[in-house]
Amino acid sequence: MNAVIVHRVGVVCNNPSRWWDPLQFEICYECYKDLEEDLEWKITYISSGFSDCDQILDSVLVGPITTGVSSFILEANSPDPLQIPQDEILGVTVMLVSCSYKEREFIRVGYYVSNDYDNEELKMQPPEIPAIDRILRTIVADQPRITHFAIGWD
Repeated sequence: MNAVIVHRVGVVCNNPSRWWDPLQFEICYECYKDLEEDLEWKITYISSGFSDCDQILDSVLVGPITTGVSSFILEANSPDPLQIPQDEILGVTVMLVSCSYKEREFIRVGYYVSNDYDNEELKMQPPEIPAIDRILRTIVADQPRITHFAIGWD
């Protein structure tokens, strides 16, 4: 039996939002027994087909973990556009919210993210160097992809 059940990982930031706006996710989980160690929650931005371009936007330890229902807001800054290939800043990508216990991931929630310019003129004739201040980020919040992994707890 799982010691922790995640009830909700929801997008609570403005959506759509500007590139530089922080990301916020509401996390609600239930623990069925006290855990020996903290849970590690992580937000990862998958910006490219190359894993060396992935950015961990935040990683936090939450604990002590006791029996009952808990919730919190996980917030992170936007990804660093200088670490993303320029030709992959616009378009569709993925953002992951994951949780691990003792370095073993037990849930991963993926969201598709669309980055596009805020007006038709820029969309039709994009500048050679992406204009980050004009990019809108839209998280497809109503269609998360949830993956559970079986792990040993304590």
